[in-house]
Amino acid sequence: MIQTRLPFAWQCLLLGASLLVIAWISLFSWSAVPITPVDAVNALFNMDNTSIPQHIVQDLRLPRTLMGILVGASLAAAGVVMQGLTQNPLASPSVLGVNAGAALGMATVSTIAPWFGLLGTSVAAIIGGGMTWTLVMVLGRAWKGGNDSSRLVLAGVAISALCAALTKASIIMAEDQASGVLTWLAGSLANARWATFDHLWPISLFGLLGSLMLSPTLNILQLGEENARNLGASLILTKLAGSFLVLLLVASAISSVGSIGFVGLLVPHMAKMIGGQDHRRFLPLAMLLGAMLVVLSDIISRSIIFPMETPAGAVLALIGAPFFIYLVRQRTL
Repeated sequence: MIQTRLPFAWQCLLLGASLLVIAWISLFSWSAVPITPVDAVNALFNMDNTSIPQHIVQDLRLPRTLMGILVGASLAAAGVVMQGLTQNPLASPSVLGVNAGAALGMATVSTIAPWFGLLGTSVAAIIGGGMTWTLVMVLGRAWKGGNDSSRLVLAGVAISALCAALTKASIIMAEDQASGVLTWLAGSLANARWATFDHLWPISLFGLLGSLMLSPTLNILQLGEENARNLGASLILTKLAGSFLVLLLVASAISSVGSIGFVGLLVPHMAKMIGGQDHRRFLPLAMLLGAMLVVLSDIISRSIIFPMETPAGAVLALIGAPFFIYLVRQRTL
């Protein structure tokens, strides 16, 4: 069979250029105050301009777009790492309960102790996601290497349902905070600001770089745990490090923009189609694709009922749910 894939550098270049175009469109599209493409460019290079459109780009649209890029890249990288650790193509933060656990932790702190602020909710999201991820891995026997798709996914679905019920209970018990929490649970970039971006980018950057460093070991895990152990890989250390990176990436993203799902499920499969099975190649591609998908979904979310907004999480769910059903059917046929 003739290899027709583009060289890796060209793949990254094309995806990077596509991401820049989509990000540029995001700066001026579907705005209540008309913004031209030229205004968007001028706002990036002329920070002293006092026009209203350029202020909107600088203070609202630019942090929103950058947040979408970071969140998409983080969730995509988390999905790649989870699928690599479990050797399960159905694994993702949304399917295996990490999103639901992080949402429960954040909703609990937001309703009971809202004075903790963004840092407190981020810590709560990490703790909640860590507890559910550990529980799902134990129930799915992933730590022992005996996991299978059905057992792991069933554990994730069950734990996600439990977390969703507890989240609703916490909202009911604190009705004065319910509106803000419900908006956050829908997953939206509408409230993204520079302060939130400043909180997100150091954690995301650390998690993304750590994922890239872990990618050679994830390649070894594809050979099977016994072979990986024979080649000198420390399975326990790898799973602990990978789990820690997943929690950082997912918790930071969710605490910043809310519960956005299915990116970690969709994007790794798209990246494999483009870049092959080598994690060193398709992980960077997945980050670019994840960023593109979230920013594009945010643009679509503004256009559906303009000038009102549909949460980007709802748009991604409409795309991701059918894809998940397709993957489940493929695995069970």
